[in-house]
Amino acid sequence: MRGQNQRSYTDEFREQIAKLVMSGKSAGQIAAEYGISKATVNAWTSKYTRSGSFRDADNRTPEEAELIRLRKDNKQLRMEVDLLKQCALIMARR
Repeated sequence: MRGQNQRSYTDEFREQIAKLVMSGKSAGQIAAEYGISKATVNAWTSKYTRSGSFRDADNRTPEEAELIRLRKDNKQLRMEVDLLKQCALIMARR
């Protein structure tokens, strides 16, 4: 959920910021110049250098991706078990 004063930036802008850091300009200078936090500048630069993408899904480790998939599968299986329990109760009444 976004805060009230949180801004969104285009990937092109993020890439421009990351390239400025990679060219040797400090994250602090860039943050002050563009009115964004130093942590944001560092996060964008890290994501860009790691995968060339700013999407979280593109920057996950294989273990993180597997954990997300397993949690999703687990949720689906729990729903199926609950449904089967409901069906068993209905069939037992007949």
